[in-house]
Amino acid sequence: MHNLQHNLDKVLDRIHSACDQFQKPAPQLLAVSKKRSASELREAFSLGLRSFGENYLQEALEKQSELTDLNIEWHFIGPIQSNKTRAIAEHFDWVHSVDRLKIAQRLAEQCPEGKVIQICAQINVDQEATKSGLSFEELPEFTEQVLGLKNLRLRGLMAIPAPADNFNAQKASFLKMAEALRQLQLKFPQANLDTLSMGMSSDLEAAIAAGSTIVRVGTDIFGPR
Repeated sequence: MHNLQHNLDKVLDRIHSACDQFQKPAPQLLAVSKKRSASELREAFSLGLRSFGENYLQEALEKQSELTDLNIEWHFIGPIQSNKTRAIAEHFDWVHSVDRLKIAQRLAEQCPEGKVIQICAQINVDQEATKSGLSFEELPEFTEQVLGLKNLRLRGLMAIPAPADNFNAQKASFLKMAEALRQLQLKFPQANLDTLSMGMSSDLEAAIAAGSTIVRVGTDIFGPR
């Protein structure tokens, strides 16, 4: 418990310092809990964390079954295969990694009655061949089509930029995301787009400087795997 509390305090201090430095509102802290046990999530919940991000469906479902007594907001942040969309739609509140229209359509069709899934469009911000995600050019048409789907609410954009050690290089990628969201807000004012899911343990300060609203932190909270 002590280590987790210590780690969490350090992460929160980093977030608050960055918000003060760059005059930005505090983003939501999403605890990335892949490869972590249900008991570790329970401990993190006891320290005040409420939102957990999972990359692997089967692992996440097993943890969810053990933690039904906790009011956790579950975020799916990993790559999505078409045959996994039903379970994701049934068991997650947020899906950050929607990278093509087919996935959005399947989530909408398979969403349980009365539920609305919050989604982000995943952007391949640095045009890396090894990463999935929409291009900025594809984004307006994708947005228009997704806004017509039932059971989904498009909240904004998500990205995992190419690794960069330099703060300015990190921030440059995140600023592209912020500008893309601004352009969408102008083009689709009715959508109330409000989310930039970006920034992890290594670059959260640069993400906050660019206007991140959700930072996804795993290792710096839970420690090395």
